[in-house]
Amino acid sequence: MTDFQPEATFVAQIDIVSDVMCPWCIVGYRQLEQALALTGMGANVRWHPFELNPDMPTEGQNLAEHLAQKYGASAADSKANRARLVGIGASLGIDFQFTEESRIVNTFDAHQILDFAASKGLQHPLKLALFDAHFTQGRDVSQSDVLCDIAASVGMDRSEVAEVLQQGMLKQSVREKQHFWTSRGISGVPSVVFSERYLLTGAQGVQTYAEMLRRTRKEALAA
Repeated sequence: MTDFQPEATFVAQIDIVSDVMCPWCIVGYRQLEQALALTGMGANVRWHPFELNPDMPTEGQNLAEHLAQKYGASAADSKANRARLVGIGASLGIDFQFTEESRIVNTFDAHQILDFAASKGLQHPLKLALFDAHFTQGRDVSQSDVLCDIAASVGMDRSEVAEVLQQGMLKQSVREKQHFWTSRGISGVPSVVFSERYLLTGAQGVQTYAEMLRRTRKEALAA
């Protein structure tokens, strides 16, 4: 959980179902940040697990190959889509660094340490650090040593994180949380839930998020 603009007079509850491999998840979050600034509101943000590719093997897969296999995207389409994302990211302060070697990797272990980080009050900075590690630094966030390093960079105890991963202590917890959301119809990310009532799927843009924030504030103040 994180407090965004804690001095704001109204703080919205926002739950984001997301996967570290999803570029639109960090795009959507940055749009949400701008919407919060635009409305002068605060937010308690909680991140929830979703795997776009739960069967992804340990070694991962080349990004372009993956997009071609999963969505039928041609090499030209894939390149154009990445270029579009780079432009959108730049406008939001996101430095997407796509290369011909970019890979999709398994994120189940990343979700485990995000679950652990929530108990330490560090889930939000860890989530953003994982996005940066994957999309900007090109690091393999499926690897335990990489995950431990990233966790340590936001203030977590490296040895504790390593133990969580080695023992699989939070596997069941993550599976249960994934099931909670999929059983309620969540099939794509980002899925953003406002005040535990209203769902917006996909990166919907600053104005759409701002309108939803104003709606939740109005309803809360009228209650």
